[in-house]
Amino acid sequence: MFGGYLSQHNDVCLFDVNAERVDKINSEGITILEPDGERNFRPRAVTSAAGLGTMDLVIVFVKSMFSRDALAGSRPLIGNNTYVMSLQNGMGHEDILSEFVSRERIIIGATQHNSSITGEGYIHHGGGGKTVIGLLEGDGKAIESIANTFSACGIEAVVSNNVKKHIWNKLFLNVSASALTAVLQVQLGFMLVSEHAGFLMERLVREAVNVANADGLNFDPDEVLADIKAVLDQAREGYTSIYADIKNGVPTEVDTISGSVVKRARQLGVSVPSHEFIVELVHALEDKNKM
Repeated sequence: MFGGYLSQHNDVCLFDVNAERVDKINSEGITILEPDGERNFRPRAVTSAAGLGTMDLVIVFVKSMFSRDALAGSRPLIGNNTYVMSLQNGMGHEDILSEFVSRERIIIGATQHNSSITGEGYIHHGGGGKTVIGLLEGDGKAIESIANTFSACGIEAVVSNNVKKHIWNKLFLNVSASALTAVLQVQLGFMLVSEHAGFLMERLVREAVNVANADGLNFDPDEVLADIKAVLDQAREGYTSIYADIKNGVPTEVDTISGSVVKRARQLGVSVPSHEFIVELVHALEDKNKM
């Protein structure tokens, strides 16, 4: 979705080890199903970074367990002036990014855009919203041009010097509503129509807020819940990546999403039994898919 949008006004190259996907994008482009119809974009796609030269910006969108391998294969793209950005779900991705680029060239952030692959070269764009980015170290003014470039392509973006709080904001949605779409195999809007799903979502949100606040942030759980419900209302037909992973029988990123809350909670001495249950339940579903 990001590659398609950004290709409107930039030289964008998508790098993937899936040759079938790359061939499909090069021959037919990327078709994005929007609420108001289909749009087609034509970025380049490759299976190797060799010969491409260094880039201004490298965005990491692979699942967290593949980040290190993906960045190792992308070394030719990363020069002294290259920024590397992660908008991946969960927390802690900067630890791996810092193995490949200096910390002052790392951009972390969170996006409210929801999209999923429905077929090679086809994307369902379930809902949009703001994208917030920030430097891991340094003054965010240095990356305002990147935010402006995103916004010019239809991805509303802003720079924040407190991006950690925005990452937690995105995490609240992922560890509650998104996690439940995986175990229940439903669309995001189900959280708003099922009293029981809504109860579970609220419990997960309140536990996560307790962890964030113990980590030095100041969230109001009622405000967080209201914000999540507003996002869900705009993405009722949306499917999450973790929903698709369970449906398709592939490993999920639960350890860097819900698992990141459990890990930080243990470090801070906060009780999160519902999140511990969700992590184990998702892993149990992964085991079931192997049988």
